[in-house]
Amino acid sequence: MRRTLYGMLTAVLIASTAAMGTTQGGGNGLIYTQSARTIEKGHLQLFTGTAFYGKIVGFVSRPYTLWNVQGAASLNLGLGPNLELGISPILYQDTNKGGGNVLGGAGNMPDDLFIHLKIGNLAGFESPFIFGGQISTRIPTASSHNIIYEPYSAGSLGVGVTGLASYFSNAVFLDEGWSLHANLRLWYHNDLGQNLVPDNESETSAYPLEVTTELMAMLGARFPAGNFDFSAELHSRYFIARPPASAYSRENVAYLTGGVYYKPNDWITFQMGVDVLLYSGEDITEYNPLPAPPADFPNYPPWKGLLGARISILPLSLYKPKDKSIFQRRSVEQRELLERTLSGEATGEKGETELERIRAAREKLEADLKRIRELLEEETKKKEKKKEGGGGGGGNG
Repeated sequence: MRRTLYGMLTAVLIASTAAMGTTQGGGNGLIYTQSARTIEKGHLQLFTGTAFYGKIVGFVSRPYTLWNVQGAASLNLGLGPNLELGISPILYQDTNKGGGNVLGGAGNMPDDLFIHLKIGNLAGFESPFIFGGQISTRIPTASSHNIIYEPYSAGSLGVGVTGLASYFSNAVFLDEGWSLHANLRLWYHNDLGQNLVPDNESETSAYPLEVTTELMAMLGARFPAGNFDFSAELHSRYFIARPPASAYSRENVAYLTGGVYYKPNDWITFQMGVDVLLYSGEDITEYNPLPAPPADFPNYPPWKGLLGARISILPLSLYKPKDKSIFQRRSVEQRELLERTLSGEATGEKGETELERIRAAREKLEADLKRIRELLEEETKKKEKKKEGGGGGGGNG
């Protein structure tokens, strides 16, 4: 019954991407801020979700609600211990033309495609700090660009470079303690010569006079609490070289995002969050000949709702019963830790420092073994209660 419920929820989220939308790709990390960790070699993960904003347009004659929604997915594959490939298409994007939504206006289906190559897991032995980097490209596959209420896009092949850093309070079992993540991304839009208003090719304000360059900064923290995790993020966009005057989104902006994650199983995580606008520069877009938004609308959405799911497709061992998979994973981690400790001793490290390191590793392992025993005992008690409940119940005829 539980597996059926998870499957139904997953199907709903996947189907909803056609009408709603999400933000970032999959892999390790928060809603926006990425972790410096890569997913393990041979692991394949699917992310799908939604992001949306709506506001009532207060026309006297015929008020209506304008929705801005986006749907996206991401496939992330672990290529090696330090290498990860991500393919992230935007499946649907409102263009906010005509009626302004998927029912009354035009939309991109699909929108643009992002491809990421991530190098991560760069850290010393038992170091709480992990570092990495990522190269990304945006391939223009959408029919329409320069979309109001969305980050700047010009229909050109963009390229970005991101620096990644993470700190983990538990340096041995990283997911067991709180963590802090920071990203700094330089994005080169490569938009010189692009026309942002295709319906008016003679408008000079629609053409970039220099290549638009953007700096994006992200800082986030994650706090585990059993099957639930909680996160808080700050993320901002700053133009080093602004897009042309006919670009809808040419102002600097910053958001605060809160997130909640539910992990009913090792192979799936549901997430939800909300963006809250902290800062937006004064609107400097020239709306002639560009269609202007309703008078009472902001230049950037003051909030956004976020829903999504991360689903591990490979390896299939993740679908085994929870207690067994935890035990197997912990056993592998313990063996690798002991091997690293012993190899360090074999290379000639002597004295009290090495003894303290081995003693600390042993204490951590003992503490985790105690937790594993408690988990197994809890699972056994749950199974016994289910058997007692099933044996004592009767059917209604």
